[in-house]
Amino acid sequence: MPPIVTDALGQWFAREILAHERALTRYLLRVWPHRDEVPDLRQEIYVRVFEAAADSLPRWPKSFLFTTARHLMTDSLRRRRVIFIGACGDLDALNVLVDEMSPERHVTGLEQLTRLAQAFDALPPKCRSVMWLRKVKQLSQKAAAERLGVKEKTVEMHLARGMQILLARMRSLTEQGHIESDAVDEAQGEHERG
Repeated sequence: MPPIVTDALGQWFAREILAHERALTRYLLRVWPHRDEVPDLRQEIYVRVFEAAADSLPRWPKSFLFTTARHLMTDSLRRRRVIFIGACGDLDALNVLVDEMSPERHVTGLEQLTRLAQAFDALPPKCRSVMWLRKVKQLSQKAAAERLGVKEKTVEMHLARGMQILLARMRSLTEQGHIESDAVDEAQGEHERG
């Protein structure tokens, strides 16, 4: 059921939401990879905010607007990653080779994972804790610092040290032929991206 539009709701929307249109547009242009979609994305954000406000006005309208924008972008990106098999039609017509997991590849993968887990376990305790929170739990630097009761700079230092130790260990394992160089290249890229 569409929201009931009242003069009060319309005035609130113009005053509290549309007043931030320039800032929202700049934000979307900065973070959204498809610039041509920004006007449509902005309209969808407005629809979501308006529908939510029809039920209950948000306490912090500007924060609600930008949070809604982040959620909508996340949802849109997630939907883009999903490929519906039904839309592909006849899979044989795609002429795609299926890379099946051979028993040898399965065993090799398990061995590589075991070696990585051992390298992770060998990290100094603080580095291991920081690496776990930042890379596995995907907490922000600030959240990890709060959880560990340390400063953000300390988290940054332990993360950099942990990544360096793991990369050195992975390079060593690559040289010994225990893991493929692709894994090291990927970890190096992750480390450089921060």
